[in-house]
Amino acid sequence: MARRRRIYEGKAKVLFEGPEPGTLVQYFKDDATAFNNSKHGIISGKGVLNNRISEYLMLRLAEIGVPTHFVRRLNMREQLVREVEIIPIEVVIRNIAAGSLCKRFKIEEGTTLPRSIVEYYYKSDELGDPLVSEEHITAFGWATTQDIDDMLALGLRINDFLTGLFLGVGLRLVDFKLEFGRLYENEEVRVVVADEISPDNCRLWDAKTNEKMDKDRFRNDLGNVKEAYQEVARRLGVLSEADIDLKTPRVVN
Repeated sequence: MARRRRIYEGKAKVLFEGPEPGTLVQYFKDDATAFNNSKHGIISGKGVLNNRISEYLMLRLAEIGVPTHFVRRLNMREQLVREVEIIPIEVVIRNIAAGSLCKRFKIEEGTTLPRSIVEYYYKSDELGDPLVSEEHITAFGWATTQDIDDMLALGLRINDFLTGLFLGVGLRLVDFKLEFGRLYENEEVRVVVADEISPDNCRLWDAKTNEKMDKDRFRNDLGNVKEAYQEVARRLGVLSEADIDLKTPRVVN
């Protein structure tokens, strides 16, 4: 890997300066974190799997006209993406009760919600990504009313599409997190999907057995985390066992 300028390093990815203006290289690490980074581990091959899964899902979203930052996959662990101004709001869409929703309202895990619930969280590790309202978002200038409308409309459309896509391969989309960014093109600004879509930020359960096929296996010490991610990739038809690089890579600046 040639030396290049590191722009940002998060818990699961590294962003490097791209080969041309307005682009970045998004590198997928094998790191796994939970509970606001208080739990950390390395899952060999996870970055490879998430790279392929996210590539596939971003391309499928583009086919139905959903704008994303994704350009193309470069290799086993890297994607070329458009540089965007990240909106510091995580949009969580819930279809089935799980995780913090169950704790907050004492709802039994697995309860099908009467309608999809959309929640907003302020992106701040220091504050623990607190749940916020639209009023918080606009009052503190994190996003405009138009940004919120765009994120909500895109999020609900993505939910409808991915729910059907995953069900087609025997998976239930329980809930998932989306991140968005502002893409500046010429004189226009538009909100696009950023970050990734993978078992790291989607709760996916087997449609028949309700077996967890996502990062909850790491959060809750269920074991076989890589195998679950691999099974999701296999069902989507994007990765064969021979493709998996099981070695933990070294990131070079």
